[in-house]
Amino acid sequence: MRRLVRNALLAVGLYAVLFGFLLDRPLSLGPLRAELQQKASRLSRLPSPKLVILAGSNGPYSHSCAVIGQMLGLPCENAGIAVGFGLDEIFNRYDASLRPGDIVYMPMEFSQYAMSAAQYRAFADGELLLRHDRSALLKLPPGRVAGALFCCTLADALEALVEMPLAGMNRNRLNREYNAEGDRIDNQLAGADHALLAAAPSSYPFTARDIETGYGTRLIERFINRQRAKGVIVIGGWPVELASIHIRPATLAAVARIYGVDFLDLANKSRYPSADFFNGPEHLAQPCQFKHSIMVARALGRLLHRAVSPPRPAVSALASTCPG
Repeated sequence: MRRLVRNALLAVGLYAVLFGFLLDRPLSLGPLRAELQQKASRLSRLPSPKLVILAGSNGPYSHSCAVIGQMLGLPCENAGIAVGFGLDEIFNRYDASLRPGDIVYMPMEFSQYAMSAAQYRAFADGELLLRHDRSALLKLPPGRVAGALFCCTLADALEALVEMPLAGMNRNRLNREYNAEGDRIDNQLAGADHALLAAAPSSYPFTARDIETGYGTRLIERFINRQRAKGVIVIGGWPVELASIHIRPATLAAVARIYGVDFLDLANKSRYPSADFFNGPEHLAQPCQFKHSIMVARALGRLLHRAVSPPRPAVSALASTCPG
């Protein structure tokens, strides 16, 4: 029995040293970590009042801070991060940079509301936190800490051994993919991946109950309440999605109720034909990203009783080429 316990402790110790201090995945996970750090850093330097777009990948792909911020006359950060990052970590990193009078627009993906606590424990950012930012990890709920501590497998170790010698390949990747406001800029060609669009489901699996009981919804509601209590304006909105995907009206209503009266209910529910998309559902090609952003800016202006400037001529010209 002693030998069994000793071997188990040695195995745990070796695991902790490997994944906590030695192994890394700079190609598959490194850009996500750098993106979050970059956006959090820029957000902390923006003067108030400012506009923050907060969502999953439909934030930077389908919304343009460069367009919306210019039209509303506000400094803007497109702070959306891929859905594989936990909202608890994102909210913690952004919280101190949000001040009274700031505006947070949240066209969150439906899956971000419906995700369970178990799914959060398995998120990839747990591995990043364990390796690079254990102080931030310890600020998260115990379940998330446990998930990070037991995040990795032999397959992850093998991937790390392959990726680590190639770390320099990602040096300028973010500069090619994002502008200074956090918008995606590598999405110029519409319909670039018809296979992904064709593989999209015909209907969303989420019910109103999924939204109402989701662990993600609890995190989002806490964030909304905390920000509104300190004078931040939080406005909900629809994520961009394919028009061909059926979403239950009750599911839409459940999302809108989370935000109360501060909800941007666009007439088209942010739904667009497949020709408008870049590489899959939720990711518009740049002309349609601009067209959607012009629509969002005008609607936010009405909701906030704020003057709205016309978009720059080059933006209008590009938006006019959106097929949908």
